[in-house]
Amino acid sequence: MTSGEEKIRVLIVDDIPETRENLKKMCYFESDIEVVATAESGKEGIELARQFHPHVVLMDINMPGLDGIAASEAITRDVPFAQIVMMSVQSEADYLRRSMLAGARDFLTKPFTMDELLSAIRRVYGMSVQARAAMPARQAVVPQVIVPASVKLGRLIGLYSPKGGVGCTALAVNVATAIAKIDPSVRVAIADCRLQFGDVGIFLDIRDNRSIVDLVEAESTIDAELLETVMVVEERTGLSVLQAPPKPEMAELVTVEHVREILEQMRRMFDYVVVDVGSRLQDIELSILDLVDVVVLVITPDLPSIKDVRHLFEILDALEYPSQKIRLVLNRSDPTTGLYAKTIETHLKHEICAEIPLDPHLVLQSVNQGIPYMILPSADKRSSLIVQTGLLARTLMQAFEQKGEEDKPDERPRGRLFR
Repeated sequence: MTSGEEKIRVLIVDDIPETRENLKKMCYFESDIEVVATAESGKEGIELARQFHPHVVLMDINMPGLDGIAASEAITRDVPFAQIVMMSVQSEADYLRRSMLAGARDFLTKPFTMDELLSAIRRVYGMSVQARAAMPARQAVVPQVIVPASVKLGRLIGLYSPKGGVGCTALAVNVATAIAKIDPSVRVAIADCRLQFGDVGIFLDIRDNRSIVDLVEAESTIDAELLETVMVVEERTGLSVLQAPPKPEMAELVTVEHVREILEQMRRMFDYVVVDVGSRLQDIELSILDLVDVVVLVITPDLPSIKDVRHLFEILDALEYPSQKIRLVLNRSDPTTGLYAKTIETHLKHEICAEIPLDPHLVLQSVNQGIPYMILPSADKRSSLIVQTGLLARTLMQAFEQKGEEDKPDERPRGRLFR
């Protein structure tokens, strides 16, 4: 923090003295954070919030007397730019929904780590800065989520393969990371729609249990405010991440209507949304392929993958799916396999727009550390894998830029896959 920059003023509200002390200790050595007061009850928390005007309030949800929900509602009303981070040992969707309705901007499940706490404080403080810059003091009763003001809707990029195990998730995570790295001014999100066995959270070392299921179980409209509460911001990449259900059986809770509503809302919130699509070809996957602006169809240089993609093209052609939406990408390209890009193009009668070279050591190192190889500190930035992934990201971005206003998302040609 440079001189002249304000510190993040934090108010702690918790009825357990040990918890208040531990939270103070977690913040003590952070040069940009200052704990201005602590309260042992919801009523005292409201009084101190009015007195100190904190940027962030760490609020326990379960307290005797006035609980965290009621206290948050009062603080949100009286100190509109104070951002609430709700804390609870309970992580059920009902707690999340009630917290969001009370004005909370983030939710931490106890016990949480110091990194999770500090990340949440800085994240919601950023919302406070945006809100104060956008509105005169006390103009709004409830702080609103800041959504990009541009009329142009964001672009949906779906990564799909009819064959599992071809590296779609790794490519999705790293393409999203590359886009955010190429243009830091854009908002980039990634949605894990491999609902049964999604691994985006593993690839980014996210240890937060929020997922798409929280949206489904919230029993309220899936709007920008709810999405911001459920999505996890990954600090190293800047990506906003919507995770898949934590357990395979929970995928049944998510319907086609849920997925469409969520992705359409994300399009309004972000400049680019990368969607990791499941390998099946059922209602949800078909709906996503209809909805996205571009399908990055991932293939690997082996006969089973080529066979599956050929059959997929036959299905897409029969259903008159717009071929201009498809970008065929050869992943794990390796000349020693004997299957070259030109050979595959001839067999499939479809051009390959990018070749991502095989580099199992770098990918394995990236996955095991939970850091995308595009920003892996130990990686050689001249690596062909990194260079070609970056070029693919640029190609996708430039394709959208070239279309400009002639192809707005709601006016683009749609396939007839999902009826």
